[in-house]
Amino acid sequence: MLIRAGEAVSSQGAWVAEMIHPSVDQGVGTQSSFLRKTFNLSSRGGAGTLRISALGLYRAFINGKRVGDDLLTPGWTSYWDRLSFQTYDVSALLQDGDNTIDVWLGDGWYRSRMMWPRNQLFNTWGDKIGAIAELRGANGELIVGTDGTWQSGLAPVMKSGIYYGENYDARAENAPVSGGASVLGGFDKSTLLPAETTGVHELPALPVVKTFADAQGRTVYDFGQNAGGYVAFTVEGEAGAKITIEHAELTNHLGEFDRESMRSAEARVEYVLKGGAPESYRPTFSFFGFRFARVAIEGKATITDIKMIPISSAVTRTANFSSANPLVNRLVENTVWSQRSNFIEVPTDCPQRDERLGWTGDAQVFAPTACYLHESHGMLVKYVRDLIADQRPDGAIPHVVPDPTRNHEDVIPGFYGSTGWGDAIAVIPWTLYSHYGDRAILEEALPAMVKWNDFVWSISDGPIVRPPAGWGERGFTFGDWLQPQGDFAKPYPTIGDDAAATIYLYISSHLAAKTAEVVGDLAQAKRLNDRAAEVKKAFQREFMTAAGRIGYNDQTSYALGFLWDLIPPEHYEAAKGYFKETVARAHGRIGTGFIGTPALLPALVKIGEAELAGSVFLQEGLPGWLFQVKMGATTIWERWNALNEDGVAFDPQMNSYNHYAYGAVCQWLLEGVAGFRPDPALPAFKHIFFEPTIIPALSPVAANHDSVAGRIEAGWKIDGGKVTYSITVPEGASGTLVLAADYTDANVDGIAVSERGTDGKARSLLAPGKHKVTFRISKP
Repeated sequence: MLIRAGEAVSSQGAWVAEMIHPSVDQGVGTQSSFLRKTFNLSSRGGAGTLRISALGLYRAFINGKRVGDDLLTPGWTSYWDRLSFQTYDVSALLQDGDNTIDVWLGDGWYRSRMMWPRNQLFNTWGDKIGAIAELRGANGELIVGTDGTWQSGLAPVMKSGIYYGENYDARAENAPVSGGASVLGGFDKSTLLPAETTGVHELPALPVVKTFADAQGRTVYDFGQNAGGYVAFTVEGEAGAKITIEHAELTNHLGEFDRESMRSAEARVEYVLKGGAPESYRPTFSFFGFRFARVAIEGKATITDIKMIPISSAVTRTANFSSANPLVNRLVENTVWSQRSNFIEVPTDCPQRDERLGWTGDAQVFAPTACYLHESHGMLVKYVRDLIADQRPDGAIPHVVPDPTRNHEDVIPGFYGSTGWGDAIAVIPWTLYSHYGDRAILEEALPAMVKWNDFVWSISDGPIVRPPAGWGERGFTFGDWLQPQGDFAKPYPTIGDDAAATIYLYISSHLAAKTAEVVGDLAQAKRLNDRAAEVKKAFQREFMTAAGRIGYNDQTSYALGFLWDLIPPEHYEAAKGYFKETVARAHGRIGTGFIGTPALLPALVKIGEAELAGSVFLQEGLPGWLFQVKMGATTIWERWNALNEDGVAFDPQMNSYNHYAYGAVCQWLLEGVAGFRPDPALPAFKHIFFEPTIIPALSPVAANHDSVAGRIEAGWKIDGGKVTYSITVPEGASGTLVLAADYTDANVDGIAVSERGTDGKARSLLAPGKHKVTFRISKP
């Protein structure tokens, strides 16, 4: 059983054990090794705890029985600064007399290949794997710890890697020790810290829904769901027979098994039978992103059972949304599965190809949605701490964290400093505060926020940020990554890098100022508020015409401008008209990329265009959220046109079918359509705003969220022009109902709501418990 940090004395205190390296290890990409120690317990004397970590991945066994059930331990961190360890109650595994502890080691993220073929890295954080472990008794006394007296041998994992997969030869099980161990000099024990997240665990297995044979006679299994995980199978056959499994996200438009989205990731499993009784296997040190598995058999063997095992750090679902539209309901499930698939130790872009990196831009746009859909506090706190660890001396935040390029700039220079990406250091801590009331992470992250903010200002030494165009240059930005191009003969207007970067300088200044206010650094708050005001004025001077048009005249500019209150009052009405024209010009479809998409629908609602927001959301053409679902997607695509209308892939070299970024629309479904959101002034849902957006085609809508304050429920149905809105405010919380100006004749629990503010909106305080609200939609 895994003991959480702080639950046991053995999780605390100085380490006596040493980080040790198996002498039989032959380096990256070779056969895995194990470390072993035999010790005697004349009397067990009750409890025993094991705290353990590794450079690489480990799996521990005591007396042949596995320790714990979490996967890919000790996890993935910025290893030079932070290395997690786990603490387990192993009392039930110990016995009187002789005991043996084995620790298998794999390359993992630590030293297997990272990045792409043109600039790939091996031994990214180090070239020697190792383990550190302490077994302690009931009173905390040390029973055994890793040191130079341990022995080592070769494990049956013949090769493993994050992108590669795993080769396993069952004939090599139970190998004897064949070498010793040495203490890894220079290892800094101060980097060891208790595991901060729930870890990676298996989710319920998914059965095969369909099989077919390819042209070579290999069997393809369809599990019906794209996910991060692996295949588990049982096989019977002769010793030496081999099972080879390849993985894919889809079949192509011809119905063929299609591995092109894996790019150079081998993403394979090879299993060699020992023969005799039925053998069951699932990988130890790798995972895959896939829906389909193609199986080839060499020799005499028969697979008697096979299933997909999804794995994730997002194990506790905390929100649901349903409507009358099955495509919308499936979109929500697709987002849930994309979060599960990409919340494997680190919030990554994709789980399948030669990437699987912690892209900061993806994480910051999705963080609020993540906190709704699954319990995400521990994982995102850990990620913020990795952001801080990998921040460059000048304040730049890497594009990906943990950052493989750190200290490898001879191979990959300048992989940091993009606005919209590095702003994760401001957005994610503020999200954690809003959702979970975590003031401590604000205090911890504020210095890094300020350094980042100063870095962005320094790109152009002023409030207008003018990023360079060249990849790797200081301050390069990805802008509004993967905006749809529309008709190639007349493509959609695109936000300029300077406007995008300047808007994000405002956002990060604003959030850092609010953070400083919360933690009590009033001088810093004033400095940052003054900066935000200066950037806002500069944006209006530089990018807005006298007619109220934003210079680039694109959806993202208007969406972010309205959402973050960058449009001056004198231009508000004109800019609204231009914003609506950008949607009309795109034939009522999406014209936004990674940073613009989460803002698009909330901004339309904010300017009073709820009907237009609903129309954009519900249209089923390309580009569109529901187009993906109609095309059979079971997760969120990386790009709007990952598949075209004819089912042909757009670009196999950059085409993931399991990215969560565009799934950030689920934040709007919960906060906008169902209508509940936290109040940053009273975070952790101690006070909740209920402000629904009625999209008649979705009726009835039902949603809930298991917040830290308790379960929140909100749903509505429409009958003619009358809406019935049902709300549950958790005990210990309070709520405020907010109704748009065109929602009239409002009643709360039978009592009329008559007062309206200067914005035309009706408001009513809500006590804990269930409430029934009725109102009518009055068209202007």
